[in-house]
Amino acid sequence: MRRFMKWIQLLTIVVIVAALLVPQQVQAEETMPVLADAAIVVDADTSQILYGQNDEEVLGIASMSKMMSEYLMFEAIEKGQISWDDEYEVTDYTYRISQDLRLSNVPLRPNGSYTIKELYEAMAIYSANAATIGIAEMIAGTETDFVQMMNDKAKEMGIMDAQFVNSTGLNNTFLLGMHPEGTAEDDESTMSARSVAILSKALIDDYPEILETAKIPELMFREGTSDQIRMVNWNTMLPGMDYEYAGVDGLKTGTTDLAGHAFAGTAERDGRRLIAVVLKAVDAEGNGSYKARFDATRSLLDYGFDEFEEVEIMKADQQFMGQETLPVSKGEQEQVAIAIKEPIQLMVKATEQGAYRTELELSEQAPIEAAVEEGQLLGKVRILDPEGKEVMYLNGVEPAADVVAAEAVARANWFTLSMKGAVDFIKSLF
Repeated sequence: MRRFMKWIQLLTIVVIVAALLVPQQVQAEETMPVLADAAIVVDADTSQILYGQNDEEVLGIASMSKMMSEYLMFEAIEKGQISWDDEYEVTDYTYRISQDLRLSNVPLRPNGSYTIKELYEAMAIYSANAATIGIAEMIAGTETDFVQMMNDKAKEMGIMDAQFVNSTGLNNTFLLGMHPEGTAEDDESTMSARSVAILSKALIDDYPEILETAKIPELMFREGTSDQIRMVNWNTMLPGMDYEYAGVDGLKTGTTDLAGHAFAGTAERDGRRLIAVVLKAVDAEGNGSYKARFDATRSLLDYGFDEFEEVEIMKADQQFMGQETLPVSKGEQEQVAIAIKEPIQLMVKATEQGAYRTELELSEQAPIEAAVEEGQLLGKVRILDPEGKEVMYLNGVEPAADVVAAEAVARANWFTLSMKGAVDFIKSLF
């Protein structure tokens, strides 16, 4: 009997321990912690954030800074300020940087000249630092002025936490005392993971041709000359490379002591594009490595592609049950029909499709004074997730769709308004 009671007690302890452990495991799976100081994965079409981890903390971004240099280069070409065939004359600054074997570089000859296209390919594929500075000098005259352009463009994009200190993302200590004016000798560019995602999306949206170069696994710089060098893409998630991932075609790696191993990756599958950013990725032992940043990115992309699907929450012209109309004052009709203008598409977890709900937010207090025009903006719709929180987007919480008048309501003439006023007065007496 005693032995039986001991077994019962042991079984009870096992059940209690199991009950304590299971919720922790479920929570870990639901929160999907990424082994990085910061991480984010975003639906590239809608800017909807599918997962964020410490994504607003400002951290080092290393060579991911070059995405802003690329953006400004494409913009300058678009405006006709430079062209692909323009020749850059090597300066003492870029020559000396290009000879630093500690850095990713292609060799630049003193007094040599290189086309913008050559420098761009070296920057986008091989993260060549001197080549990036050369493009900056070509566009702005000096890297100092180019850095000002970088910071100004960031604010224009809605990025308020960026601090670019040079065109490359290097720590200024590598610039041999020639770092941009107004920056300190040991400064380094910083930004949050969310802001890196904003920059990535802007680059892909405005200049999608970046992906045609960013997805090249390797290319020979100045092939057939004594300066030729094999440029192997640092993004080894590309097809055929060590950590390949189906659909990856960009975008930019970054590695410094401050930033650790960072990556802004993007992949497209079945017409869906995701952007994933990891800052200071580490392995299970807490060590940073190239593999760690790609493992972290893989987790984010798997989560976005496997767990989410696009769902139409509301159709265009759909009305709200229980709120099909709004009262109108001084109109020929006392009510106006309302509906959403555009369909609401949302990336949701397959297991949570029915748990999202809509919330109507009127732009003015009812009743609305006539005349009301068909299509007149009357409010917004917000989407609430299963926890009752608003769905987040890269630039914050955004209303999902406009609510408009589905019909016109003309203003009543003076006689009708007078009669209605008299009737209302009489009603008020009783």
